[in-house]
Amino acid sequence: LHQSLSLPHMEDEYDVVILGTGLTECIISGLLSTDGLKVLHMDRNGYYGGESASLNLNQFYERMAPGKPVPPELGSSRDYNIDLVPKFILASGVLVKMLLYTDVVKYLEFKVVEGSYVVQGGKPQKVPSTDSEALKSSLMGFFEKRRCGSFLKFVQNYEEDKPATHNGKDLRRVTCAELFESHGLEANTVDFIGHAMALYLDDTYLRQPALEMVQRVKLYAESLMRYGKSPYIYPLYGLGELPQAFARLSAVYGGTYMLNKPIEEIVYENGVAVGVKSEGEVAKCKMVVGDPSYFPDKVKKGGRVVRAICILSHPVTESKEHSVQIIVPQKQVNRKHDIYVSLFSFSHNVAAQGKHIAFVSTTVETDQPEKELEAGLALLGAIDAKFYDTYDTYEPTADGTADKTFISRSYDATSHFETTCHDVLDLYKRITGKDINFNIDRVQKPAEDQ
Repeated sequence: LHQSLSLPHMEDEYDVVILGTGLTECIISGLLSTDGLKVLHMDRNGYYGGESASLNLNQFYERMAPGKPVPPELGSSRDYNIDLVPKFILASGVLVKMLLYTDVVKYLEFKVVEGSYVVQGGKPQKVPSTDSEALKSSLMGFFEKRRCGSFLKFVQNYEEDKPATHNGKDLRRVTCAELFESHGLEANTVDFIGHAMALYLDDTYLRQPALEMVQRVKLYAESLMRYGKSPYIYPLYGLGELPQAFARLSAVYGGTYMLNKPIEEIVYENGVAVGVKSEGEVAKCKMVVGDPSYFPDKVKKGGRVVRAICILSHPVTESKEHSVQIIVPQKQVNRKHDIYVSLFSFSHNVAAQGKHIAFVSTTVETDQPEKELEAGLALLGAIDAKFYDTYDTYEPTADGTADKTFISRSYDATSHFETTCHDVLDLYKRITGKDINFNIDRVQKPAEDQ
């Protein structure tokens, strides 16, 4: 995607100026453009994607190990597309709905991720998602398999508007812990259901009403049923393709893009954002949207993420899949947060032939963040090259409705996009005052795109 999507005019007046071209900002740009808003989208960098960009091997080494030569045995630089924030996409999740709703899916190619695992007893095990899979799973003993199968059958059959499927339970009042207990499930079983299927980040969900958890497990199972191998898909050539695709959508609807634009000042009148100043020019607007790095005085630190990025010459599971997700639940390693392992490879066109890229991520809990990844790194075997990245996460201190500055959240340690998508939905509602209705057809396409 080139800089000249449309001719930039800084001195024009816009409905919204968006700062940063990360995935969240590009999705918002595309959605607001299709809503008919006049959008100016700027980035201080000379490339699209921000922290959700994908880099070739030379660019990656320049960023992670400046001055260090790239070992020739790793292959050609151009064969690599290494994500800075690696995440899988749930096949029936919110991001796929956004891709279909906006028709951005036509700009992308996806391939199913081959396996979804959870670690138990130090070893990755396939995650079951149906009653029949539970009966075959090596995660559980004979009687626990039947109890888990019974629970998953209840989840599969559950429909919120059909009381006959509720088994006498009001899931708006019954907590997750109470629902699990009613099925007699063991702690390890609860662990993989809550963390590897419902994708909760910690155990606070156990005290919440069970309805959302049941819906999350249903979503996982529905996603798995679409392709069979796992519930996840991933774009060929890496996640950097996603922000560019949404940027292309915005441009089709008249959005203006400017790269390499230093942001000197966000202009306020009476405490409300009315413009953005860059290189002496001011783009006037009714609101400003952006990632936390553009608003240091309007965000608070939420946590810290540590990630190891490793290049391997082999798969990491006994089944030798070339792309997998592995979740190490917090309790398995006496932590408060899960450890996430993602493996991609040449099969998704993100590495040289025969090479794999593994990412191990978690939320930092100690003053030795790299040590916190050891349980995940132990699953990888021999490593050709390893890099660490640690960064703070930020979130807005206000919802933005008062000062018309709408700020996204930093990307978390999870290996899937569901939390990011919920941030997009929240941001869109804060900006527009309405929810996205994925059940209606998108607005009429502009004439030149029909």
